[in-house]
Amino acid sequence: EVRLVESGGGLVQAGGSLRLSCTTSGFEFDDWNIAWVRQTPGKGRERVSCIRRSDASTDYADSVKGRFTISRDSAKKTVYLEMNGLTPEDTAVYICTVDPKRPCWAAREFGFKGQGTQVTVSS
Repeated sequence: EVRLVESGGGLVQAGGSLRLSCTTSGFEFDDWNIAWVRQTPGKGRERVSCIRRSDASTDYADSVKGRFTISRDSAKKTVYLEMNGLTPEDTAVYICTVDPKRPCWAAREFGFKGQGTQVTVSS
């Protein structure tokens, strides 16, 4: 059974930082693409960042490029999202999502998702 458990969300002031973690189990960690997406009532689900199974290369949405960094620790089967320079527009539920086949550009449609962790950025 695939399990994804996010943590690290919270309330932070604009300009602050947070580090999200996604602890995983139930699948071959290095063989699946892993992504973070975020969801808000107004914008729906947005792809934030992805790390590829093949070579651990990464990509980012334009809105977070240069501020967010995705990384993975294969020994701990954990993926991280380091978020710096947060703005109120980053307020959302951040969801860890994985898939064995779909490419990173399709992260919003990945087959497995966690429950998410709330990030709230105050102005």
